[in-house]
Amino acid sequence: MDLQNQIIVAATRNEHKIREIDQITSQFGMKIISRDEAGIPPVEIVEDGTTFEENSYKKAYEIMKLCGQITIADDSGIEADCLGGAPGIYSARYAAMSDDLTEDQAPGEDSDDKDNNRKLIRLISPFPYEERTGRFVSVITMVFPDGSHITARGTVEGHILLEEHGSGGFGYDPLFVPEGYDKTFGELPAELKNQISHRANALKILRQKLEERLG
Repeated sequence: MDLQNQIIVAATRNEHKIREIDQITSQFGMKIISRDEAGIPPVEIVEDGTTFEENSYKKAYEIMKLCGQITIADDSGIEADCLGGAPGIYSARYAAMSDDLTEDQAPGEDSDDKDNNRKLIRLISPFPYEERTGRFVSVITMVFPDGSHITARGTVEGHILLEEHGSGGFGYDPLFVPEGYDKTFGELPAELKNQISHRANALKILRQKLEERLG
């Protein structure tokens, strides 16, 4: 399979993620189109898995069945070590859940970024900076029309702040300072973030696996 100009359908409806994935995959010659562009009805995929891998695969597989094309899905989140790895897979709907991660709304229904950030700040605020380590995690799955799939996990380590810095990126980006830098993902230029982010790292691994698959 020639990756140049290969059309890939994005399982997510998150425009931020689609734009970020496209900015990275375009370097590999792949073209990402949204679910809407592929003519897929606005069905919701319930993210009821217990790991990033399970949710990523389910989203990609279900959309692939609807369009019959190669589909890519990302499941991502932030893990705070001082909270035992929370919010993790519940990152997108963190504010709508109780502090012990009991769901207060239907799975798959995301919360507002600002509300999620406020909750994370509240729960990590008792901990000193050196204990507020954590990571962003991105698991990307590409599912092919024959049902086979490739999964890649990327992470980036860093520290979580108690106040937002920067207006770039989305989600928890304004709170996260990647290792080796003194600015948050919300402050760093998009070009730099897309070189060092968890999603970029996952896509690099995905590319390696694609090259191995294609020989």
